[in-house]
Amino acid sequence: MIEIPARQGKAVRLRKGQCVKVINTRGQQVVDTWAFNADDLHELMSMEHSRVAIGHIIPAVGDALVTNRRRPILSLVEDTSGGIHDTLFAACDRWRYEVLGCTEYHDNCTDNLAAGMAGLGLTPPETPAPLNLFMNIPVVDGNRVEVRPPVSTPGSYVRLRAEMDCIVAFSACPQDMLPVNGPEMRPTEAHFEVLD
Repeated sequence: MIEIPARQGKAVRLRKGQCVKVINTRGQQVVDTWAFNADDLHELMSMEHSRVAIGHIIPAVGDALVTNRRRPILSLVEDTSGGIHDTLFAACDRWRYEVLGCTEYHDNCTDNLAAGMAGLGLTPPETPAPLNLFMNIPVVDGNRVEVRPPVSTPGSYVRLRAEMDCIVAFSACPQDMLPVNGPEMRPTEAHFEVLD
């Protein structure tokens, strides 16, 4: 079991067919998730292409998330978290926190992606829109989005299967100005485990 420390990022290499189990340890923590082709980081998991491929905005068990070249990269094979995830919101960054009124540096998922990849000696070519595991962003009245607390519970998890050799990166989202990580707005750690 590998910890994703609160407000930080980690990355891991997966071989095709391996799974990663992403655990919401305390139940309310959003985990931004990215995947990159291990042989070509410019081919990466794409939320806009995945929404087209799966035909809905929240992936469900059995769905394959695809790359910007429309090839499967991760499949969702198990989900005990309540099935609410987000594919619409960009990763938070320093500019997001400036818009929210932060006047000094704030930990953010964009920097966490870079740090997690750096831990493997890699540099992401860009910051794609992530699969925001456990994030609850409903579309209201067919057009408006809202930020709501996660519905996930302590110890709940998703299991993702690699459909190609890939690098998967995670950020324990540091958002503490909106209820992204629950009504207490207190980011916590999460965990993951690689399964053969």
